[in-house]
Order: sequence, then structure tokens, then C-alpha cells
Amino acid sequence: MKSCPRCNRIYSEEDLNFCLDDGEVLHYYADEQPTRPLKNSDPPPTIMMDPPPVTKPIGWQAGQNIQPWQTAQPQTTSPYAPPGYYGASLDQTLPTVALVLGILSIATSCCFGGVYLGIPAIIVGFLGFRNADGNPMRYGGKGLAIAGMVIGSVTLLIAILHFFGAILSNS
Repeated sequence: MKSCPRCNRIYSEEDLNFCLDDGEVLHYYADEQPTRPLKNSDPPPTIMMDPPPVTKPIGWQAGQNIQPWQTAQPQTTSPYAPPGYYGASLDQTLPTVALVLGILSIATSCCFGGVYLGIPAIIVGFLGFRNADGNPMRYGGKGLAIAGMVIGSVTLLIAILHFFGAILSNS
């Protein structure tokens, strides 16, 4: 019989070497001798487990022969994601471009960047917003598009104020 030094649980199986509760190495009782003398250099014997059972993949139907290297195609479609888009993220290219253009227009607002980068930020942001609003299952980034349009509009207004300020200062 063996016992766990941590939880003091007693095991009567000879082939167990580790506690099933906490994983501690089991020790023999002092009055019992092992069936084979253990040396300090001998590692405990390895316990061989059965291979895991083969399970049926998702979408498997009776009568299908699926090989291990094949995957089953799902039989149901989700109302939230079209078939073939499982795990794919939504397209946010236009809203991201609008936000980047808006941020660059802030950085170049002293050089009339609102005209050169703010107007494209507004246009691309509007297109991205329209895509995300019209087809939310494929396009995302509605907030990014709104932020790009707002930043582009503000820098365009700043550029217009700079332009009129330059005209009035020359008069």
C-alpha cells in the first residue's frame, strides 16, 4: 500500500506512483516492501494510457465516412455570419483609412492639411460608414468612419479659417 505525503490518502494499487488528488509522489508504508526493490536512480514506471476515443465532428451525419484528415462541413448557417466567414473578421479598410487621413490632417493642419487630407478623410469615412451601415455582416468600423469624418471636418474648418485669416492679414 502507498500513501500520499501531502494529503495522506492511501492507495492499494501497486501500479500508481502519483496521488490522484494533488499529483504528489506516493510512498510505501514503512512496514511494507515493494515487489521489486527501487533504486534512487530509477525513475518511476510510466503509466501507459489508452488512446483518446474518436469523436464525431460537428455537422457529422449518419452514413458519412469521414477520414481523420477531412473536416466536416457545418450543416447549419448562422444568421450572424454568412457561410465561409467563420472566424473571419469584418472588413474595416475604408474606416481605418478615413481615420488615418483624419489624424494626418491634424498633423498637417498648419499647412492647409485639412484641404488636402481632410476632404479625402470625409469622403472615405462616408463611404466606410455607408458600407458598415448597409451590410453589417460584411463590413465593420462604423465608429472609425465617424471619427475619420469628424476629424476631417474639423481640420477642414481649421484650414478654411487659416485661409480667410491669411487673406484678412494681407489686407
